Amino acid sequence: MHSFVQIAVIFIILVLGYKKCYNIPMEGNEVEKYKILTVQDIRNACEFRYGKDGEMIEVCQMTDELKQGIDQLQKFSRVATIYGSARFTEDNQDYIQVEKLAYALAHDLGYAIITGGGGGIMEAGNRGAYRAGGSSIGATITLPREQKTNKYVTDVIPFNYFFTRKVALRYSTEVAIYCPGGFGTLDELFEVVTLIQTKKMNRIPIILFGTEFWNPIDKIIKTLLVDEYKTISSDERGLYLITDDIDTILEIAAAADLKQIKNGITHSIR
Repeated sequence: MHSFVQIAVIFIILVLGYKKCYNIPMEGNEVEKYKILTVQDIRNACEFRYGKDGEMIEVCQMTDELKQGIDQLQKFSRVATIYGSARFTEDNQDYIQVEKLAYALAHDLGYAIITGGGGGIMEAGNRGAYRAGGSSIGATITLPREQKTNKYVTDVIPFNYFFTRKVALRYSTEVAIYCPGGFGTLDELFEVVTLIQTKKMNRIPIILFGTEFWNPIDKIIKTLLVDEYKTISSDERGLYLITDDIDTILEIAAAADLKQIKNGITHSIR
């Protein structure tokens, strides 16, 4: 009898621990909601589940952080994602313009603003949303050289893998805004353009914010890819819009949100 009680207690502890690790809603007097799991929390839960099976631990960690990311981002009804360099300081003109844009999206249209949660353009986006009293989300990433989360983030969603973060962000956004940046920004832009081009993702507005930066890149696309090598068609350059005008972006963002509501469109990646 004594050993039976011990086994029962251990079983209850394991069940409660499993529910907590995987954010499973609890019933009755159990706590219904837990804090967002950190990268290490997810790793620990996967190791508990799969022991020393390194491959399954890795797959488990990828799956669980992707599910958590999508679940958390789905709580926000209107979402604009801002991409760009982490290297700009607050006196940089691109930083200043992005802050103004994020403020207007959050204040005038009620958009939640998502960035990578770091410095530069990401900080500017979060700063604008924060000043507007809106939701300012940082989809942070674990890097060998630790990336510091900026102080204007109100909600943190942590990721260990770049690809899971990218999937969660594009799954959850109504408007994607790309600002001057480096390899990471270009990678994120061309991946989304490709997914829309191949109809693996519902079409959303893709805004390239900053004509001085983006027009030369667009010229290369037209000269090399369209005219010389013919690897894309001319009309595929219409998948994105290059502009400096905040009012134009607000009009597009307002129309995009209304279109989603009218057509009953849900986020989708195929």
